Order: sequence, then C-alpha cells, then structure tokens
Amino acid sequence: MDPTQTGTTRTGTGPRPGVGVSGSDRPRLARHVRLTFCRTRQRQTLQLPETVVVLNGSGADILELCDGRHTVAEIVAELGARYRTVPDDEVRQFLTRLVARRYVEISDG
Repeated sequence: MDPTQTGTTRTGTGPRPGVGVSGSDRPRLARHVRLTFCRTRQRQTLQLPETVVVLNGSGADILELCDGRHTVAEIVAELGARYRTVPDDEVRQFLTRLVARRYVEISDG
C-alpha cells in the first residue's frame, strides 16, 4: 500500500496538504471504515464500502490503538513496550498514507 500523498483530512482544523501526522495528533478510523478479524484469512482487515484491505500484524496493531483517544506518541510508546523497538517515523508514515486515503481521520491533540 503506497498511495501518493494528496493531503490529509483533519477534523477541526481543515486540510493541511502535504503534512504528515504529529505526535500530538489523535488518529481514529473514518466512519466508513471497520477493523475486523477475517476468519478465512486469519488476519485483521479494514472493511470499506466495496473494498477489503488485508493488514499485516504491525498495521493491525497500530490501527487497534487508533481510537481518537490515543495520541500518535502514545501509540508509538505502547507498541514500543510490546515489541522493544518501534520506528516512530514508520508509524507516522503508515498513518499519513491512511489519512491520505481517507481511511483514518486525525484530530489535533
């Protein structure tokens, strides 16, 4: 999944084209997106209208914490506690791509 960056959708502040997520942002799944476990694939998936995105383990772990309450920094810290090393920039890039695709919405912290 490597979408071109067309901008980000942010609640409360309007779009900020070309800007990634910051540590104080609070990501959450967009209203039309559901994180579910697919028994057939034995993996977490994102379900969207007419689309299913199969997630790898780390992507699913990130999105499970995207509830609008956790900041990006808190998500990185939680994953770091679970797995020892979590590259902060990779989590931000992943979330930035999902925001660009409108799978995730961001509110300012």
